[in-house]
Amino acid sequence: MKPYELPAWRLREELAKGNIGVDEYVGSIFDRIERLEKALNTYITLRSREELETDVREAIRNDGKLAGVLVAVKDNIHVEDLPVTCGSRMLSNYIAPYNATVVERLVAEGAVVIGKTNMDEFAMGSTGETSAYGATRNPWDTDRVPGGSSSGSAAALAAGLATLALGSDTGGSIRLPASWTGLYGLKPSYGLVSRFGLVAYADSLEQIGPMARNTRDLALLLDVIAGFDPHDATSIREKPRGLLEAIEKGYSEELRGHRIVLVKDFLSHPGVDKAVKSILTEAASLLERLGAEVVEAELGNKVVDYALPAYYVIAMAEASSNLARYDGVRYGPKEPPRPWESWNEYYSRIRAKYFGTEVKMRIMLGSWMLSAGYRDQYYIRALKLRRLVRDQLLSLLKESDALLLPSAVTLPPRLGEVIDDPEKMYALDLANVLANLAGLPAITVPISRVAGIPMGVQLLGNYLSEPRLLRIAAALESATGLRDLVAEP
Repeated sequence: MKPYELPAWRLREELAKGNIGVDEYVGSIFDRIERLEKALNTYITLRSREELETDVREAIRNDGKLAGVLVAVKDNIHVEDLPVTCGSRMLSNYIAPYNATVVERLVAEGAVVIGKTNMDEFAMGSTGETSAYGATRNPWDTDRVPGGSSSGSAAALAAGLATLALGSDTGGSIRLPASWTGLYGLKPSYGLVSRFGLVAYADSLEQIGPMARNTRDLALLLDVIAGFDPHDATSIREKPRGLLEAIEKGYSEELRGHRIVLVKDFLSHPGVDKAVKSILTEAASLLERLGAEVVEAELGNKVVDYALPAYYVIAMAEASSNLARYDGVRYGPKEPPRPWESWNEYYSRIRAKYFGTEVKMRIMLGSWMLSAGYRDQYYIRALKLRRLVRDQLLSLLKESDALLLPSAVTLPPRLGEVIDDPEKMYALDLANVLANLAGLPAITVPISRVAGIPMGVQLLGNYLSEPRLLRIAAALESATGLRDLVAEP
């Protein structure tokens, strides 16, 4: 394998032993970037090759778990002295004054941030097309989208332009692009990974999470970034244990004694493509061959249909509050008010000029849903539906180890196919929003190639069941052989 193809766990060992030179490793990544980045548009900010070589040399002297490994970071996560644009013109001049907690933990273990990846503006999008810096393309088929909002992280990782990546997941923003690019992506249990240094979109839903080309790297990255953080009020006093041991068990042992529930609602849902339903049943058959008991069950109570609108009401309401700070005074371009402008006129002009269409629409809808006369009708009702979703999921998980459901409900759309139709774009999140509403962990696992694209399914587990999910994912990885995939656009 070439250096850019190597998994992080092995690369760390080869760098430490001197079997692979720093110039050779960094050079192999940059050769890919020089050849592919113009077509894929995965990075907003990319550090220089010389600077990275210096940092990697320094890092491999560290006996850390990720010593010398190049990690791509989504551009809504603070990395000191690098821009944090969130894919928006509103923050084009903002430089991070500090590191996010997850970045501090990466650096402490010897990882080196290669750059900041492209994303849907303020994480609002499911295709990677709402960025003010242009759309990211899928490296497996450059006419198609990679999924969003962690589009750049997914595409960079899948194309060998980084060895590991961080994304954030508010309603599937890690799992959807992972499912469309042949990656493993995990949305952790709410509170397990610090959100300090993540630019807020919808606080009660979002989590930073790992993306990798194999489950061992995924577990390793989660092990590094997870754990209590006093800077984050939502952080729990819990550190996941036995993550790498779970991977080894998944590789070497069968899944006897495991009970998996195939969520039937998606097999009959009109919003799920036939190809996706086929992948879902293929994954169920694989799990049975690995020794697991697979049973079918329904969430019922129209949970699948209610979850999506409930999610978008809550997400937009929280976004309207969080994005109020971007007004040109506290954050945003420092344009002076015109002499005749009132403050309201100034705020309106700045926000209209520097926010994209999707962001403006979500802010306005969120503000309307929270306004007098509509708050009970929309926001409070959505919170009640959220509780229903959580109760139904926990009911199915009471006597099972994980739920099996789609991550992507269709093949990745072609560029421009859904971006102008919000109903179609929001429907792409159909299966992913369940985990965010309930605060539960979920992982995407590649299962089969469709039209040349390695597509994945989703495993959703009980709170803090990451080791169990990783074990099941590792067993599937071992059975399919879909690991360390690198696209050749």
